[in-house]
Amino acid sequence: MTERSPAPGGLALVEALVNTLDIESGADTLDSPEGRARFGITGDDEAGQARALRESLRATLLAHAGHPPHREAPPLGELLAQAPLIVTVDPTDGSAALTPAEDRSLPARVAAAVAEALVAGTWTRLKVCEAPDCHWAYYDRSPAGRGRWCSMQVCGARAKMRRYRAKGA
Repeated sequence: MTERSPAPGGLALVEALVNTLDIESGADTLDSPEGRARFGITGDDEAGQARALRESLRATLLAHAGHPPHREAPPLGELLAQAPLIVTVDPTDGSAALTPAEDRSLPARVAAAVAEALVAGTWTRLKVCEAPDCHWAYYDRSPAGRGRWCSMQVCGARAKMRRYRAKGA
């Protein structure tokens, strides 16, 4: 839905996961084996867990944009608390990072991405579009960090047109 460039670093994974569901059309790429393979999801149980994680992330990203959750979702902290992470230290420069204990674990990869974004100060810049029929994830690169829509040309224009028509002009 958006013409924006992907989120930086590990947040690109979070953004891509949230955007596996097109709310307007109902299309869910996690329904296909190809869509699941993109995230390392192999079975139906993992797909169900990925959907719960996706909706929990969407609710959190709505909060980043100042909006209430779109529907009931498990708390993100509870889902990520079960994700095994380890601290790795690069022997050449001493840099440290939280990394998934299991490379294949989607929740652990998401938890590592969130931790990386927290350290970088970019976590709250990942938001979802405020349009109720969209909620597409995007990285807010606006100077003040107050972006509202995934696309000014689509969702922003629709919202402005609705406000204009509501005024009776």
